[in-house]
Amino acid sequence: MMMGKLWREVYGAGILFFYYFKWIMILGYPALVYGLDYPRWWVMDALWLYCVALAVKDFIWKFILKKSYCEAGSCGREKP
Repeated sequence: MMMGKLWREVYGAGILFFYYFKWIMILGYPALVYGLDYPRWWVMDALWLYCVALAVKDFIWKFILKKSYCEAGSCGREKP
């Protein structure tokens, strides 16, 4: 039971952090590795894959499923 709660907290923190960081990581890490000869590290590779997975999830959620994270009226916009 304790492991499930820990997993949810780590997953939630990861999504919150990488939601804002994902595009910097997706574009910046390959530029560092291939353009500036930054040494590859498996942890950074795993984080890069995590960011790519979040970007793919966002693309599918928004463009294919055509869903929004906001419910009606909860995003600060009032519908006329």
